[in-house]
Amino acid sequence: MPKGMLGRKVGMTQVFDETGQVVPATVIQAGPCVVMQVKDADRDGYAAVQLGFEDKARHRATQPERGHARKAGAEPKRVIREFDLVAGEALEPGQEITVGAFDGVTLVDVTGVTKGRGFSGVVRRHGFHGLRASHGVERKHRSGGSIGMSATPSRVIKGTKMAGQLGHVRRTERNLRVLQIDPENHLLVVKGAVPGPVGGCVEIRQAVYQRVR
Repeated sequence: MPKGMLGRKVGMTQVFDETGQVVPATVIQAGPCVVMQVKDADRDGYAAVQLGFEDKARHRATQPERGHARKAGAEPKRVIREFDLVAGEALEPGQEITVGAFDGVTLVDVTGVTKGRGFSGVVRRHGFHGLRASHGVERKHRSGGSIGMSATPSRVIKGTKMAGQLGHVRRTERNLRVLQIDPENHLLVVKGAVPGPVGGCVEIRQAVYQRVR
């Protein structure tokens, strides 16, 4: 089986562990995914599997997308990603991968795109305190203050924290503990939060660095 699969963030909830403690959890609709293509080391230079998630209406798919899906005997997909293959495993195009692939897996890495916050100031983006709200300070209390340098080096240093685009970047939360698996409803419950908004697409992989959180 592949070392990961695609899913969609359903939302956050809480569950009780065996000691009665409340544990924050995220529910993910993991799959079902369809094998769209299998990459071979001899032919493609590396071994991987291409998974597709959620059908796309045919009239919204391009001709190359339709042809690619036709080879796998499937419908065009909204999301297609590649995942590494477990050594010795063999998959066929058109084969379905379900959340049952995570049976026995205790830790996973979840990758998603964080919520976009638009163009944000330094207080929100970097946690600046802002200027003093006292006499002598004009009405720009949330500004970052001076960024200039004196005669040496007489320039603004690269990487200076300023206002700018916040969010909408790819992030990975590592070593999230698997709390529950519901194969009937294709649900995977993990401990903690995962990147992205409710309804956002995420990639779930077996944890690379095994460290329980």
